[in-house]
Amino acid sequence: MLDFVRNNRRLMLLLLLVLVFPSFVFFGVESYSRFMDSSHDAAKVDGRAISVQEVDNVVRDQSERARQILGANYDPRQFEGPEARKAVLEQLIQQRVMANAVASEHLTVSDAKLLEEISSLPAIAQLPRGKDGKIDDKAYLQLLQSQGMTPEQFDARMRFELAMQQLGASVAATAFVPKSLIERLMAARDQQRDVQALLFKPAGYTAKVQPDAAALKAYYDSHQQDFSVPEQAKVEYLVLSGEALAASQAVTPEELKSYYESNIARFRVDEQRRASHILISAPKDAPAAQRQAAKDKATKLLEEVRKHPDTFADVARKNSQDPGSAEKGGDLGFMGRGALVKPFEDAMYALKEGQISDVVETDFGYHIIKLTGTKPAETRPLEAVRTELEAELRKQFADKKFAEQADAFGNTVYEQADSLKPAADKFKLTIQTADKVTRQPNPALGAQSPLNNEKLLKALFSDDAIKNKRNTEAVQVAPNTLVAARIVAYRPATVRKFEEVEAQVREGYIAQQAAALARKDGEARLAALKQADSAEGFGPVQTVSRTKADGMTPQAVEAVMRADAAKLPALVGVDLGAQGYAVYRITKVSQPAQANPAQRQAAAQQLAQLAGQSDLQAFYESLKARAKVKMLAPAGATQGQGAE
Repeated sequence: MLDFVRNNRRLMLLLLLVLVFPSFVFFGVESYSRFMDSSHDAAKVDGRAISVQEVDNVVRDQSERARQILGANYDPRQFEGPEARKAVLEQLIQQRVMANAVASEHLTVSDAKLLEEISSLPAIAQLPRGKDGKIDDKAYLQLLQSQGMTPEQFDARMRFELAMQQLGASVAATAFVPKSLIERLMAARDQQRDVQALLFKPAGYTAKVQPDAAALKAYYDSHQQDFSVPEQAKVEYLVLSGEALAASQAVTPEELKSYYESNIARFRVDEQRRASHILISAPKDAPAAQRQAAKDKATKLLEEVRKHPDTFADVARKNSQDPGSAEKGGDLGFMGRGALVKPFEDAMYALKEGQISDVVETDFGYHIIKLTGTKPAETRPLEAVRTELEAELRKQFADKKFAEQADAFGNTVYEQADSLKPAADKFKLTIQTADKVTRQPNPALGAQSPLNNEKLLKALFSDDAIKNKRNTEAVQVAPNTLVAARIVAYRPATVRKFEEVEAQVREGYIAQQAAALARKDGEARLAALKQADSAEGFGPVQTVSRTKADGMTPQAVEAVMRADAAKLPALVGVDLGAQGYAVYRITKVSQPAQANPAQRQAAAQQLAQLAGQSDLQAFYESLKARAKVKMLAPAGATQGQGAE
């Protein structure tokens, strides 16, 4: 038991973190159509404003967190555009109305609960501890100061967020899904149908299509979007990047040593001890007789291992009732203070290497502990963390330098708008080029290309930038990254001439007409089969369900499973588009011989969660209505943009 708790400590802390900082998922995105009545406010909730700057800050923070987590897989486009901003604004409104409900109902949490949850947060649980096992006050204060908070502010924030969590959880917990509904839904999901397919493929009809010039021209005229070449531009651009600045920053030995000494607490590793144990289980609420029997057994085993210490591992394998460590001879591995319950820990730290403890009582039962190794406390030397600290210092220097250069970079590309060269010379940047840049992000440029940023593309393809070949403004495409660009060659959108694409036109027309002929024959065959059923021409029987397509297209599976099967065989036709037409003959309807209990339980839990989310959404909408939410700006607006 102790081994399980210790080995899964990080998992449990992560679970608690998720519970402390919930993210409620709601359905749908509203239509944001009102305009600004203040250039700095996006919305008002009960008369209190949510500023455009707040929305900007949340979008920027989310983008930066994603960049740190995803690294090379980070795609800034997911945080751009009006949809991303709508979601953030809705999130801020949700937080406000839920916070109002918490305040109006005077909801709070006890000091004991607050302390428990704070202590469970990973960032805090990993702080150094004193000999009494308590978190080091100095380290705790430093952590909060690095986040710009005092202990009082952090306590108030945590207490409020826990109350909001309790409110949401209590509403969601009221959801109820009747067992009969679950059974019906599970039966519909698991139902299986035996079907045979009769396919009418376009390939069998292409020889029948003989297009003339008029037909091809009409197809070309009605499908010009298929033969158009979008507007494109050849572009020059400059990137002022904090990351590039960081790589170029030099760190002196004196700076590195000073930074190491001011952060030395990060590199201290407390003493760790390795122990093996034998557990005779006896829960604290077990009857006295049961606990006494467990203690007596532990006492006998203690006598045995003290007589023959080298048999400790074998005795543990045969007798220990800790499932996590018994098969390993009782070995718990190395651990520091705070990893195990206090009576066990106190006994372990009182031993010398090789010694065996007396019987130790905990809430789990009775233990015999053998200390098998020690690692003294140590501080990682500067040389061991040099690379890490140099990178941190370079980033700090780069952030400062970027902040100093950002405004000057923006002013230069604006004031000398006919060329990027002055800015390139002044900031020692390389002018980069790209061709075939379009108004929409182009995957061919690469997901990380700044030219896939929607805001930059909007500026680049503005009338002024196209006509006068002027620099764009300096656009922030990622945290600490500014880009300015200009069009050096522009090609407007065109439609390729008929003569250039005649072969493609012919191919498209034939495919279209062949699919139409296949559909016509398929529909005729379906009508005939409904008058006189026959299995002639159908393929082999295959069994499908809503969770098993067996090679069928999604629309075909949906049609088969929705078809009226009261009378068998049943027939259904499905238009497969460019793939032709299919007639399916349903010959049998059945349920699986034996339901999977684990799957049913998981499905029931999912349904309960959906019902809970639905109730929570309804609760939120009612709070939102009472809060008199007023939209003041289109959700996609950024600071400085308002209604026109």
